[in-house]
Amino acid sequence: MALYFKQPCDEAVIASAPTATPCPPRLGRWILAATILGSSMSFIDGTAVNVALPSIQEDLSATLIQMQWVVEAYALLLAALLLVGGSLGDRLGRRRIFAAGVVVFTLASLWCGLAPDVNQLIIGRAIQGIGGALLVPGSLAIISASFSDEARGRAIGTWSGFTAITAAAGPVLGGYLAETLSWRWIFFINLPLAIIVLVVVLTRVPETKNEHATGHMDWAGAGLSVLGLGGLVYGLLESGSKGFDHPAVLVALATGVVSLALFVLVQAKASSPMMPLWIYRSRSFTGATILTLFLYAALGGSLFLFPFNLIQVQGYTATAAGAAWLPFIVIIATLSRWAGGLITRYGAKLPLVIGPAVAAGGFGLLALTGIGGNYWLNYFPAIAVLGLGMAITIAPLVTVVMGSVTSDQAGVASGVNNAISRTASLMAIAVLGVVALTVFNSSLDTKLAQANVPASVVLALEDERVSLAGARVPQDMDPELRVAVERAIDEAFISGFRVVMLIAVGLALASSAVALVMVDSRHKIEAAAG
Repeated sequence: MALYFKQPCDEAVIASAPTATPCPPRLGRWILAATILGSSMSFIDGTAVNVALPSIQEDLSATLIQMQWVVEAYALLLAALLLVGGSLGDRLGRRRIFAAGVVVFTLASLWCGLAPDVNQLIIGRAIQGIGGALLVPGSLAIISASFSDEARGRAIGTWSGFTAITAAAGPVLGGYLAETLSWRWIFFINLPLAIIVLVVVLTRVPETKNEHATGHMDWAGAGLSVLGLGGLVYGLLESGSKGFDHPAVLVALATGVVSLALFVLVQAKASSPMMPLWIYRSRSFTGATILTLFLYAALGGSLFLFPFNLIQVQGYTATAAGAAWLPFIVIIATLSRWAGGLITRYGAKLPLVIGPAVAAGGFGLLALTGIGGNYWLNYFPAIAVLGLGMAITIAPLVTVVMGSVTSDQAGVASGVNNAISRTASLMAIAVLGVVALTVFNSSLDTKLAQANVPASVVLALEDERVSLAGARVPQDMDPELRVAVERAIDEAFISGFRVVMLIAVGLALASSAVALVMVDSRHKIEAAAG
């Protein structure tokens, strides 16, 4: 069947035609190729970098807090500017902003790959986040604007399928590159992909924009969101080494809280807010937002610590650690269609109550793992249960988000929920990282005392504690004592890991409770008035 576009085939036209005009199917394929490859750059980096963190930590002699910043710098700018990126595309041209995002992301990737130290890597990752905020919303916006109603569903389905594959391949690819070549190649592979994307975008993809977009860009809201989230993240991360009573930590946390409070006020008064508050008039949408916040916080914190456990404590190779998470994504991709059928049969509420509760079981199984043991007995069941829980949850969650508002508000609702999920992961890594470090230090003190480790060795480990399981034991130590200290470090990390997983259990169960109380039990959710 031929694909139909909302605009004439003349690619110079930058306006929506009143009716869809048939275009050659090959043009639709070019559009899909460009948006899929462009999105894949961000998705691959998002999953591959996590697996490479232990390698990066060892190569750059970085602390856990610095590794958190490698993830958080990207996530912070992406979460805070995601809605701005979508709005810029609507106003200035979706192809133009998408291409700009690809360029920024690629140059930042080159910076990351060449980074001589961890601070340069963190800066590069922050710039990657800016590029991602331009290209990620642009990919779906281009598809939505280019295809007619009849063809759009197929196009988005194709995009979703391929991006799911790249997300699944990311951890394996990241682990393989980190193990066989260097973690730097995770960033270098974006260069050839970007060249292909830019050539296709600039020669084959029509330009579109919203000619009816009104109001000014919400730059005040964007700035306050970056300052607010950045202040909280900085304060939480640095509290692990400086303590909560340090002036810099207190100032950062206070700045974050005040900035976010001002953000809410600005959103209430802005003519074109990046996060319109009226959308929360829907009780179901508010419930879906809280559910997203809790569940994706649990998932984000777990995904951050899991590779450190497998590589530094369990002794997995980077490739094996990347492959260990593969069943999670495969289960979600395989069962998504089945989960969609649950909505038709039972409505969205019941799956949203059951799904997070099942996910809580997966986190609970991860909390039971110790040191050693077979992957198929220890980790696979937990990952499979967690994947099942998320598979049951995702489709109904999208249904509630999109069904809680009118059709012309669906883009805003989707963008807000996407931003919330990324913000949840951003904050979880900061908060749960502090929890893991606190428990690790307390547990390590106890285990070193039980092993009668000399005070000189304990003192030598003080500066290494912030690296958690990556802490380096002094070389000039009695071999037997060295084994005891290394064992104590591993056990202390597992103690912190277990506490984080138990918190994830609580967050997932809280998500289930929110769905039970706040989500509409009817299949068709009444739209909120704008």
